[in-house]
Amino acid sequence: MTTTLPTTHIAVTVPEVMAALKLSRFKVYDLIRSGALPSYTEGRARRIPLDSLHTYMRNKLEEAA
Repeated sequence: MTTTLPTTHIAVTVPEVMAALKLSRFKVYDLIRSGALPSYTEGRARRIPLDSLHTYMRNKLEEAA
């Protein structure tokens, strides 16, 4: 199973974020609820913009440095 994020999309699903970051569903939704990982819903579908995901990862790297 490949865990790379799609390169042709501008937003990804929660399962794609889970696979890419190796996090549980609960943790991804916790990040969304806390505002650390901005997202939006379209109907019942939750989407995370790739820019938001990249910003989250960049912030985590800066915290670790």
